[in-house]
Amino acid sequence: MARLCLKVKAKRTPKFSVRRYNRCPLCGRARGYLRRFDMCRLCFRSLASKGQIPGVMKASW
Repeated sequence: MARLCLKVKAKRTPKFSVRRYNRCPLCGRARGYLRRFDMCRLCFRSLASKGQIPGVMKASW
């Protein structure tokens, strides 16, 4: 879990736009962020395996 102060800091508008970075809205993780789904890889995997993300299914071959 990310610290609450880092979550709040990421929501603020930075002094310079290049300082902006993405965080997962569910858990607050900054690394492993998937832009297409707006969440981190860990939350994505758990929601995808539960079937809560439309159009995503576990690969099997």
